[in-house]
Amino acid sequence: GDELDLATEEVSAEDAPFVKLVNLMLIEAIKEDSSDIHIEPGKVEVTVRIRIDGVLIKIMSPPMTSLNGMVARIKILSKLNIAEHRVPQDGRMKIKTSTREIDVRVSILPTVHGEKVVLRLLGSGEKTLTLTNLGFPENKLKVFRNWISKPYGMVIISGPTGSGKSTTLYAALQEIQSENINITTVEDPVEYQVPGINQVQIHETIGLDFSASLRSILRQDPDVLLIGEIRDEETANIAVKFSMT
Repeated sequence: GDELDLATEEVSAEDAPFVKLVNLMLIEAIKEDSSDIHIEPGKVEVTVRIRIDGVLIKIMSPPMTSLNGMVARIKILSKLNIAEHRVPQDGRMKIKTSTREIDVRVSILPTVHGEKVVLRLLGSGEKTLTLTNLGFPENKLKVFRNWISKPYGMVIISGPTGSGKSTTLYAALQEIQSENINITTVEDPVEYQVPGINQVQIHETIGLDFSASLRSILRQDPDVLLIGEIRDEETANIAVKFSMT
C-alpha cells in the first residue's frame, strides 16, 4: 500500500474531516504504543478503540456519518476496492512518523451497521525487538534464554490477542540469530521482516498451508524452525518430530 507520512501530510479542504479523523486516530494509537485499532460501526455512532497491553480502550466516538469517509480513506491507503462494501477485504499500508516507520495490516469486515475495520500496527513500539526490553523478570529471562539456546526441543508461546506472542518470538529469533545456523519461519502473515532469516508466507488459496510448507522446509536443512500457528494434527506432528531431532 501507500506510505502515509503523518509528519508532513497536506490535507485538502474537501477530504479534511475524514483524513484528519483517521490521522488523529493513528497518532493517538501510536503514541499509546497500541497493537490494534478497531473502528466499529453502531446504530448512531462509530466506536474507535485501541488495544493497549491486551485490553481494548475507547478513544473516540465520531457520528455514523463519518464511517464511509473513514473507511474509504483507509481503503485508499491500503489499495483496497473502495466501491466494494459487501465482502471482507485485507490489505497493508505503511505509516511514517518523525521517529519511525510502521507496517499496518488492514482487515475490513461487513457488519449489519456497516464495514468494521481493524488495523494491526506492526512494530509500532519505539523499542527494538530484544528480550531485555519485553518486561521479563530477570530470573524468567534467564530460563527463557536457556530454553531457546538449546539445539533441540520445543518452546510454545500462547496468549490472547495483542499480548505479545509474535513480538516475543521475533525477539527470541533475533537473540539466537547467527551465520552458523539456518533459521526458517512459516507465518500467516509475515508480521516483521527479519534480515538473515528465511521467512515463508502461507498462501492457502494455492495449497501452501502450514503442513505443506513444513514438509518442504524439512528438506531445507533447518536448525531452528518458527511455526506461526499450529492449526492441525499434521502440523503438530511435524513440529514435535522436528523438535526431537
